[in-house]
Amino acid sequence: MTARELMTLNPVMLTARATLADAWRLMREHEVRHVPIVDGGVLIGILSDRDLAREDVARVLMAEGAAGLERELRTPVVTVMAADPICVEPETSASEILDLLIEAKVGALPVVEPDTRAVVGIVSYIDVLRMLQGAVATQNA
Repeated sequence: MTARELMTLNPVMLTARATLADAWRLMREHEVRHVPIVDGGVLIGILSDRDLAREDVARVLMAEGAAGLERELRTPVVTVMAADPICVEPETSASEILDLLIEAKVGALPVVEPDTRAVVGIVSYIDVLRMLQGAVATQNA
């Protein structure tokens, strides 16, 4: 099995100009935890719900009030994203994907075209768990 078979096709993405407010809205609307960040169609980073959680919105609201919170939410995603993320290509094996997820302790890997780094999908730990669930079900049948 390869990334091509595991991945979620055409994941939601944000551009480098997006704000934290844009990211919160997109993640909530699409119920995703990881969003590739692109510039000119090329992968430059990934933003996770953990990255957003580190921004501690409650602390900002308590310390600076609504104006501070509004200012914080206008922060560009590029300031909090993981730059130059680990990514895989469509033909990367499931075994290698598992190794990367475990070793790097990340929850998702963008899938990019080898020549252009254009994002074509994303493989998350949920995708891998679904694959394993299918393998276990087959063994128990």
